[in-house]
Amino acid sequence: MNQENQSKADVQAQFGKNAANYVTSTIHAQGKDLEKLKAIIDWTGEECVLDIATGGGHVANTLAPLVKKVTAVDLTTEILAVSRTFLEKNGHTNVEFMEADAEQLSFPDESFDSAVCRIAAHHFSNVAAFVQEAYRVLKRSGTFILIDNTAPEAEKMDFFYNQIEKRRDYSHQRALKKSEWVQMIEEQGFELEELYRFPKQFYFEKWCKTMDLPDNEKHALSKEMLQAPEDIKRKFCITEEEGKVASFQAEASLIKAIKR
Repeated sequence: MNQENQSKADVQAQFGKNAANYVTSTIHAQGKDLEKLKAIIDWTGEECVLDIATGGGHVANTLAPLVKKVTAVDLTTEILAVSRTFLEKNGHTNVEFMEADAEQLSFPDESFDSAVCRIAAHHFSNVAAFVQEAYRVLKRSGTFILIDNTAPEAEKMDFFYNQIEKRRDYSHQRALKKSEWVQMIEEQGFELEELYRFPKQFYFEKWCKTMDLPDNEKHALSKEMLQAPEDIKRKFCITEEEGKVASFQAEASLIKAIKR
């Protein structure tokens, strides 16, 4: 199995066994970014929206009352099942679920008015292919909204953040910097319209539990974070309680771009 296929298999394994955790995770189910997502477009009620890598279905749940139809896709069968149950319990009947790879979408060109991908792209093995596919399936003047955890611009901080995420979740590929996203999106042909930054507070125990990290690995990760240089601990606001990491702070970014 080549590296790209192995990465996809890792994502399916991790999200398959932890699918239910992503529906109930407060980091994923809540957030100012979801409110911004609703407000950032003047929804008419006639839009067909593609929710790429839907995960727990929170984007679909947020937008279903505002649009004509949401097509929610994900690579992992198990997570599609729990997100479908979540949406059905909330009474949404205009959401279609499909198994699909964000990097090889099975839709015709110019199929959607908007495409949204939230807190997922750091798992993709070929981010450029994902951006290219989002561009392809959007109609002219369609809106692309990318929401994801982003790494700091400083190389040292970028390395630390991606390292601890990889230690917690082996299916993590890389959280890009804001500058990398902007460059990639503009190079594809999108026109950048808006960018927002959202601080994210992670509570260490819950953060580890979401991926069912074994205790020995959790303790080793906590020790590594507490032994980080002082400038890193300040940057990520790492707090300690009883000799263990209690919390830290990172960020997510929301980028709105238009297909020209």
